[in-house]
Amino acid sequence: MSDSYIPQYQPKKAAEHGGSTAGARQGAYEEQEERLRQQSAAIAHKILVLSGKGGVGKSTVAANLAWALAMRDKRVGLLDADINGPTIPLLMGLADHNARTGSTFGPVAVMENLQVMSISFLLESSDTPTIWRGPLKGGVIRQFVADVDWGILDYLVIDLPPGTGDEPLTVGQMFPDADGGVIVTTPQEASLAVCRKAINFLKALQLPCLGVIENMSGFVCPHCGKETTIFSQGGGQKMAAQIGVPFLGSLPLAPEIVRLSDDGRPILGAHASPAVREAFSRIVANLLGEADSSAP
Repeated sequence: MSDSYIPQYQPKKAAEHGGSTAGARQGAYEEQEERLRQQSAAIAHKILVLSGKGGVGKSTVAANLAWALAMRDKRVGLLDADINGPTIPLLMGLADHNARTGSTFGPVAVMENLQVMSISFLLESSDTPTIWRGPLKGGVIRQFVADVDWGILDYLVIDLPPGTGDEPLTVGQMFPDADGGVIVTTPQEASLAVCRKAINFLKALQLPCLGVIENMSGFVCPHCGKETTIFSQGGGQKMAAQIGVPFLGSLPLAPEIVRLSDDGRPILGAHASPAVREAFSRIVANLLGEADSSAP
């Protein structure tokens, strides 16, 4: 197996800390913890975007949430914490960008007040897989916060991989003061069942659930404008009511969402239909109300 498929990011060398290797590792960890605290203190709001399973449009929601906040003149960071399947660069129009310069790396600006960080920026190509075990993935996510100069942010939106594994746990433990998590689901029971696990995951970490978004709620015909239920409808709202968490709104299954996302453009732009723009605007307005009320 080629080494190029297994990028490695190591803490400072032992000689820089003095003493034994174990002592050096402890020293490096403590230094990183202090940088994490400093960076976290410079971020007013942290919002985790997660789902119980893949394929529900979670990254699309995270990307457009970051766009929406930046359009409201907020200083926004978007952290792609999906190490094995990073899609945020594509959704932000940065698919071909490489941020690696020697041994340093930093966020990539999409707008003056919107910057993005992803493992994809550090790989040789977009086809290079990251063949990492859990501890290494957790380590690099910590570096993406501690060792990246985000500056002062109003919001950090964090796109997590599906499920409740290493990466969500790492992020949740890094930000115990986070505003909370947004759960993305589709209406069918296969998605809703694991969505409940994601909500309980937030509860286990003592993080608020800011709400549920039901994606792909219905297909809007681009010709006649009629909406057709494809994956059923209303399941996300019903589940949110049963569990007692906010329902932020639903997004239709609309062709322009796919087209705009593949082109790296926001669904709040002029090229999206009024139905899509209005649906996502309602979601953002509801979320900001929940985030503000949950902020410490």
